[in-house]
Amino acid sequence: MFTKLIDQYCRLIRVAMVIALALMVALVLGNVFLRYAFNSGITVSEELSRWLFVWVTFLGAIVAMKEGAHLGTDTLISRLPLGGQKICFLIAHFGMLFACWLLFKGSWDQVVINVETSSPVMEVSMAWFFVCGLVLSISGALILVNQMLRFATGQLADHELIGIRESEEEPIDAPAPLK
Repeated sequence: MFTKLIDQYCRLIRVAMVIALALMVALVLGNVFLRYAFNSGITVSEELSRWLFVWVTFLGAIVAMKEGAHLGTDTLISRLPLGGQKICFLIAHFGMLFACWLLFKGSWDQVVINVETSSPVMEVSMAWFFVCGLVLSISGALILVNQMLRFATGQLADHELIGIRESEEEPIDAPAPLK
């Protein structure tokens, strides 16, 4: 359904994460150097790095959800017959959709509460800090709905009914190069 669009979206997220990590490293190392060498520093370094870290964490959760890389256990599910795996797949996905709704609602409430509040150093609306929860909840819900649509149309392979990878050492599908 939307699989190619989600793949491209996750590729963009990976690029954004790399940029954010590079910026975090530059800010923190630059700040350390300035503090030791010149007894000064970059004022926004700590706050911006903290915000970027939170955003990278939430964006990484989107990519991990798409790739089935979140922690989980398949001890019971893998031993069930195919019909049982399908039922568990649907129950799990409806449960995760509910969790996405809860995250969306809580994040939205925080955005509304903090829209008039400025961050101490950068002096930007604190609502931007909580928008990452909205991005994660909406993105996660779209990934889950796509998987459920693939399931409903018979496009989901049987091995995809178990939503986790067997091992951390198992390679993640390498993304196609950006064009």
